[in-house]
Amino acid sequence: MYEHRRQRLLSPRAFAKRMTDHGAWALLLVLGSLVLGTAGFHLLARQPWVDALLNSAMLLTGMGPVGDMGPTIGKLFASLYALYAGLIFLIVAGLLVAPVLHRMLHRFHLDTDENEPR
Repeated sequence: MYEHRRQRLLSPRAFAKRMTDHGAWALLLVLGSLVLGTAGFHLLARQPWVDALLNSAMLLTGMGPVGDMGPTIGKLFASLYALYAGLIFLIVAGLLVAPVLHRMLHRFHLDTDENEPR
């Protein structure tokens, strides 16, 4: 997926494309999670669609649920969805940070490779 440390550094245009691709995957993951959470809160916690969307968005952003969770199955779903949302947060952060860290480390290795005897 990424270039080897002995390969040339990506051009700024190719790096921007890589960042766009990673951003698109992160956005897709967040939107899919938002749909999953909204449907779960609506069907299991018996919340209206707007409240279900609010709870889903609040849990995905790490702020916590809002309002009553309804029956026990709704509370269990909220608990599992909160754990899922925490993992999604970490995955999205990794997706967005990985290209930048890779580029920094790649540039660092290019500098050290130039000083190595051949």
